[in-house]
This record gives sequence, structure tokens and C-alpha cells, in this order.
Amino acid sequence: MNNMPEEKIGIVAVSRNCFPMSLSENRRKAVVKAYTGKYGEIYECPVCVENEIHMRNALADLKKAGCNALVVYLGNFGPESAETLLIKEFDGPAMVVAAAEETGGNLIDGRGDAYCGVLNASYNLKLRNLKAYIPEYPVGTAEECADMIHEFSSIARAIIGLSSLKIISFGPRPQDFLACNAPIKQLYNLGVEIEENSELDLFESFKNHEGDERIDAVAADMEKELGAGNKKPEILKKLAQYELTLTDWVEEHRGSRDFVAIAGKCWPAFQTQFGFVPCYVNSRLTKMGIPVSCEVDIYGALSEFIGTVISKDAVTLLDINNSVPADIYESDIKGKFDYTLKDTFMGFHCGNTASTKLSFCEMKFQRIMARTLPEEVTQGTLEGDIIPGEITFFRLQSTSDAKIRAYIAEGEVLPVATRSFGAIGVFAIPEMGRFYRHVLIEKNYPHHGAVAFGHFGKTLYEVFKYVGVPTGEINFNQPAGMMYPTENPFC
Repeated sequence: MNNMPEEKIGIVAVSRNCFPMSLSENRRKAVVKAYTGKYGEIYECPVCVENEIHMRNALADLKKAGCNALVVYLGNFGPESAETLLIKEFDGPAMVVAAAEETGGNLIDGRGDAYCGVLNASYNLKLRNLKAYIPEYPVGTAEECADMIHEFSSIARAIIGLSSLKIISFGPRPQDFLACNAPIKQLYNLGVEIEENSELDLFESFKNHEGDERIDAVAADMEKELGAGNKKPEILKKLAQYELTLTDWVEEHRGSRDFVAIAGKCWPAFQTQFGFVPCYVNSRLTKMGIPVSCEVDIYGALSEFIGTVISKDAVTLLDINNSVPADIYESDIKGKFDYTLKDTFMGFHCGNTASTKLSFCEMKFQRIMARTLPEEVTQGTLEGDIIPGEITFFRLQSTSDAKIRAYIAEGEVLPVATRSFGAIGVFAIPEMGRFYRHVLIEKNYPHHGAVAFGHFGKTLYEVFKYVGVPTGEINFNQPAGMMYPTENPFC
């Protein structure tokens, strides 16, 4: 995929000067050996940090090696000031992890006390208002630390991506889409830039791409992708022209930023002026690694980008759309899957889901828009049932008063025919009915949710914590017996 950050992790051992430095160095070597044997490359900084001079030397070495993510490894108790200053001066995401004691036969000169050292490190981080990822249980053997560092790699990749992301929007939002309100203050708090444009700017650029010599090649690629699902061949060249408009805009407007996401407009005037709907093109860019949200949903695009970076795969943005009819539940779900009817719903959008995430696909017209517009200007959706399998439904959102919050819910798409239209699937999330009422409704989330194809709740939770979402505002689908604050105990 294009538009994807890459993390290069450097590990730095730290040592308290009243402990043997060799203890930290040898334990660091063991972690590196375990990591490279199981996961691949990690940069081993040769400087072991006891003091601030060592800290600066380690920083210079990490910079020379091109590291953009840091693991501070407490091989023993560690120097709380120097190790936290290392995190402060390092320009990138950081993690703190520590060594467990190896054997009861070496608890005199071989005892490192890193279990204690993490406490002091965490306190010093708080004093300095610093962020670092600390795993749920941060003290482990070399193999366990290697596993924790591997989990950190996805978190680091997301933080690196956000720090150099620009969201390009074409708006404003359609009328009656206040649900997708997007106060931009929290974007800047996250380190994200935004470029807001009008539809007229986009339309002008589209017109300037008429006759572009690349159109035929892009249209041929679309034809190949669609195969037998190419039901609207007459509009492929227009869609190719629009795709080139967007990809050129990305390259010409990314500015100082390395990564881009797009919050696009698709109605009400888009269809009549452009002569098609942008859904299929949006799906293709998203598959390339450039997430595109519908209806100028800026925080939807932001969420999609985070999901793309964490999963290294295409994501989609769907409406939490409609209930599953009882007859479908009775015939296709009950007794076959361990879900109640209220655990299920249908996730839908007009046709923006990548072809690789659909069980089958066809190029069609946008049925909802065609109820009020000529059908010929609503061509361009990619329809099909979403592939069954594990998913994570999530969203990072700014409230109308510019507070940041998020939700995460793991579940699955069931192998059940939807009997409907659009890019759509039958979703099942444990305790969805309660989650829907006491998180999505109670917290005033919009109807759009990002979908990653796999279970990524653990990583998303840590990313949201790292970027500053208060832990009380990272909501999830609580299991039965764990009540929401607003849940009526007498129900």
C-alpha cells in the first residue's frame, strides 16, 4: 500500500550507576536476539545510558541510524532522570519495558530491580508531562519483551503517521449532516494538518483533467478490477478522470506532510455537476492506502487512516445502518451463531468499500439518490456483500465543544446474505444493543464508523490513550454484567 508510514525501532538499554552496566547490556542483547529471531529488524543502540551525557550520545546514535521509534529498556533499576530525558528529547513515539530476573541462583550481583525502576520511571514521566507506551505488564523475559516491542510497533506506526498527516476536505458538509460536525481544534492537538477546499475547487480541477493522456490506462485498470461486475462501462473514463484529479491533488497539496487522507463530498450537487457518484473511486483510493470518507466526514477519514496504518490493510467507512429483520435472524443466525438479534445490525454505505473486501461486486447506480435524481447521474457505486470474518468497529471523534473521545468494538461480519443493496454486511458485536444505546446514542456519536478487517481493539486502545483521549472517554462494548453509567439497573 502507498501512503503508509514505516517504523524503525531503536532499543536503548539504561542502567543505574550503582548496578553493573553489563547487566543491562547483556539483557538488551538477549532481547534483540529474541526480537530479530521472531519479528525481524530492530536497531540495537550500542550506548548504554547511565547519565545525561550518555543520553545525548544515544540520541545522536539513534538519529544517525534513522530510528523514529524508541524502546527504553530497563535492564536494571535505571536512571530515572536520564531515561526520561531520553524520551523527552527523542522525536517520536517511545515505550518503556523492563527486564525480569532470570534465576533464583543469581539474586546477589545478578539482580536488576527493574520491577522497581519502572515505578520511578513512570513517576518521572508524569513530572515532565511526557507520553510513553507502558504495556499492561511491562516486566518480562527477553522473549516476553520482544513480544511487547512487537505490539508497540503498530502503535508507533500510527503515532508516526498522525504526526505527519494532512486531511484534505472538499465541503462543506451536506445539509442535515450536522452529525458529522468536525471542530478542527482536536486535529491540531493530534498533530494533524487540515486543508479545507470548496467543491468548486475540485470541480475546476476535474475539468482541467479532461483529455488527460492517463485516463485510458486508469479506465483499463478499473475494467480489469471489476471483471464481470463492470455493469456501467460507459462511465469508467469519467471515473478515471476523477481518480486522477484526486491523486494529482494529493501530490500537489501534501505540502510538508508525508501522508494524506481525504474527506470528500458526494451530494447533493456532486452528481448533477460531475455526472456520476464518487463511491467506486473512493474505494480504489482507500485500497491504495489513501482513505476517503464520504459526506465530508473529517473524523471518519482520520479514523480510517489510523485503522489502515494499524492493520496495514484497506478499511472502510460504514453507516451503522439498519436492524437485521427477525426472519433473517431466525433462518440464518439463530442456533448457528452465539448472538441475540440485538447483537446484530447491518453496516452499509453506498459503494465505497474496496473490491477486495467484498464477497462479490458490481458497478451500479446509487439507489437512494436515484429516488430524487435522474438515474444516469447516480452511476458509480460498487455494490456487494462485505466479506465475512473478524472486524473492529471504531471511531475517533471530536465533540461539538471540541473534546476528544473514541469508541472501539470488536465483532465479526457474519456469512449471511444481506438481500439488500450497496456495500453492506450483517455485523455481529457482543452486547451491541446496550453499546448502541449507552455509547453510540448516549455519547452522541455520528452514524459513520470505521471498520478494520481483524481484531485490533488492543492496539487502537493504546493509540487513543497515547494521543491524549482520556481513558474514561475510550468506550467499548461492555460485557453482560458490566453496567454503563447511564444504564438503568432495574431493566
